[in-house]
Amino acid sequence: MSNENTSYTQLRKLMREAGTLGSVNALLAWDQETYMPSGGADARAEQRSMIATMVHERRTSARVGELIVACEHDASLPEIERSNVREMRRDYDLLTKLPASLVGEIASTATKAQEAWKDAREKSDFATFRPWLEKMMELARQKASCYGTPAGGEPYDALLEEYEPGARAAELQQVFTPLASELSALIAKIGASGKTDRLAIKPPSIDASKQHAFGQFLLKSMGFDLNAGRLDTTAHPFCEGLGPGDTRLTTRYREDEFGGAMYGTLHEMGHGLYEQGLPKLERYGEPLGEAISLGIHESQSRMWENLVGRSRAFWTWAQPHASKTMSAWFAAQSVDALYSMSNVVKPSFIRVEADEATYNLHILLRFTLERALLKGDLSVAELPGAWNSMFEKLFGLRVPDDRRGCLQDVHWSCALIGYFPTYSLGNLYAAQFFETARAAMPDLDERFARGDFAPLLGWLCTNIHQHGRRYRAGELCERVTGKKLDSGALLRYLKGKAAEVYGV
Repeated sequence: MSNENTSYTQLRKLMREAGTLGSVNALLAWDQETYMPSGGADARAEQRSMIATMVHERRTSARVGELIVACEHDASLPEIERSNVREMRRDYDLLTKLPASLVGEIASTATKAQEAWKDAREKSDFATFRPWLEKMMELARQKASCYGTPAGGEPYDALLEEYEPGARAAELQQVFTPLASELSALIAKIGASGKTDRLAIKPPSIDASKQHAFGQFLLKSMGFDLNAGRLDTTAHPFCEGLGPGDTRLTTRYREDEFGGAMYGTLHEMGHGLYEQGLPKLERYGEPLGEAISLGIHESQSRMWENLVGRSRAFWTWAQPHASKTMSAWFAAQSVDALYSMSNVVKPSFIRVEADEATYNLHILLRFTLERALLKGDLSVAELPGAWNSMFEKLFGLRVPDDRRGCLQDVHWSCALIGYFPTYSLGNLYAAQFFETARAAMPDLDERFARGDFAPLLGWLCTNIHQHGRRYRAGELCERVTGKKLDSGALLRYLKGKAAEVYGV
């Protein structure tokens, strides 16, 4: 297999070249969200459109197709290499259905739409963003049409293939609806306990620079390699794995609410640890060097943010460091008080600041509305009203403005239609993986309390990260946990925490 003239070696070389070119586009996107002046939007749209088109053309070339066929007929390839070729075939078949012109138009429009969204969100002015969202939804319909609707499915299923291969909207609905019912009942019990306001102690205002320093400390302590990554600020937190040795994280700060930045940083760190754990050095641009699905990716971020970062053991370790770096206020609080403060359950408007129990209701809202938008059952003009009405039914709150309503997320401006369900899938996978890890390492809490997070990270690297896309998400879940994905572990975790914190 070392012969550089073999079809497989040639195919890997072409995939790496396409991946390298794609990383340039990712760097342009990261810069746009962090340091690019708003006046550069039009030029950036041209740049990203050109690069996206070039990447698409490279990945869908006739030569790539010929090499895939040759590899599929090579009986000498080991099983792991066959899985690599299998996923290359899947990508090739999907991408060749998209015309390069559409790929370029989506990249260009998304770049401009993101800038329009930032301004509209800041001013809570949906009207100025509406034409951009209408354009993005139309492009999403064109993309879904190119992919083709799976038998017995809907256009949304075609877009899900980009994020969660094999997932179907109707099947997700069957999982999310009963989960939402169970969570609504739990949230009602918690609300009836009357304890929420007593638990919600208010920290002092903390300077953003001190929050940033603490975030950097958490990253280093929990295993994120800052020599191969960095943390910056942006309007909407994200993680971008640019390539071997370069993983970018972003967060945002509010001086009157440190938790949003801290847990946002832990969330993006979870994504970053996955990116750094993938075998990119030797597999860059290949499926075996990439994440399995966004649901699995999200499981890593939600695990570090919530199952680790909101634990009592975490605060046992973090309290003195938070006091030293951010404010002496932390030293005056008990670990129990900090633990309870971090696990307050209270319906709120902003998804990225939502507690664990209400978070999946935020996802159900977006999943329902974007399906309706894509089908044409809901017009873009009707979106704010539909959002506000459904939000009030789910949360019992009236949305005060579009900034805290349908304009709060960046996803639709970026053409990420079909992305939102992966967040709830991530919560489900995270709980099931963590339950399995805890069974394998019963002393995890004691280790966390000492600031020793290496055993969990090592377990995740061995069981999840190192495989890349060797296994599909469902198969990986069964291999790691011994059973198919279900809501049992998540509900056990949430109900157990509610009993501990709220006594319900």
